[in-house]
Amino acid sequence: MSKKSFGTDIRKHLLNGVSYMIPFVVPGGILIAIGFLLGGIRVYETEGFAAQLFFLGKDAFGLMIAALAGYIAFSIADRPGIVPGFVGGIVAGRIGAGFFGGIIAGFLAGYFVDWLKKIHIPTLLRPLMPVLIIPLLGTTLVGLLMIYVVGPPCTWLNTTMTDLLTNLGTGSTIVLGIVLGVMMAFDMGGPVNKAAYFFGLAAMESENFVPIAAVMVAGMTPPLGVALAILVSKEKFTEEERGGLAGCFIGAASFITEFAIPYAAADPFHVIPSLMVGSAVGAVSSMLFNISMHAPHGGFFVFALADKPIQWLFSILIGGIATAVMLVILKPNLPKK
Repeated sequence: MSKKSFGTDIRKHLLNGVSYMIPFVVPGGILIAIGFLLGGIRVYETEGFAAQLFFLGKDAFGLMIAALAGYIAFSIADRPGIVPGFVGGIVAGRIGAGFFGGIIAGFLAGYFVDWLKKIHIPTLLRPLMPVLIIPLLGTTLVGLLMIYVVGPPCTWLNTTMTDLLTNLGTGSTIVLGIVLGVMMAFDMGGPVNKAAYFFGLAAMESENFVPIAAVMVAGMTPPLGVALAILVSKEKFTEEERGGLAGCFIGAASFITEFAIPYAAADPFHVIPSLMVGSAVGAVSSMLFNISMHAPHGGFFVFALADKPIQWLFSILIGGIATAVMLVILKPNLPKK
């Protein structure tokens, strides 16, 4: 197989996973946002109707990475790849590997199962291949590789990033803003993103409310920037991606960065750098304004809890515009049919 055709196949499998992931992202994120809207920023500590909507959204979101991995594997190996792929994606979420971990799990499962399908076995055992042998061996191998090979680097990365942020916390405001912004946008829920968010929470516990304001800005600008880019450059996005426009605006308003994941997963080399630049611009703006935020989550719905709400909203907007500009510059137009 030529290098070009292999790369084309990889992209095809990746886009297949992304197309199945989007239906989990949109209702999950919207239900979480409605839960916050109806139940407040600590809705997850209650048990009412708003909390049930919130947890329904979390349930849908919880399957997002599994769907990505499962349907990448399905694209490669057909139905026998689904179970190892889904389980690998669930493990990726459990070990904090984020959507990058889900992509790794999907390709591991797909290619391993595809290899298993080609093994010549006795005729007596062939009926057991699709229902026992392939699911068992595929799930076991992929799961263990995710736990023992992919997991440790994720843990190391999280610890290293946390230490880096702790050291930067007493240094330059601009450098800290850049690092927080880049980390929030890099893997959107993975170990790097989590390190930045938990640094913001730790700073809040120390009565320093400035980092969490920048963190929230940096988490809201990726979906906002994607939405703005879709509005001004529709030719760079598929019909399915354009269908996520409203969801991206909702994600931006609700501090749900994960709405940008399908776009990053589909075109990581152009989208992720764009998201990182925009989030860094927004976070630096928030840090330079010295904005304090007295809520750990909630997005636009808690803007009044910022000590400088207008400047905070401006930081989100300027970060979103920077993201959109980068996407328009870096992301190529779709090939004409």
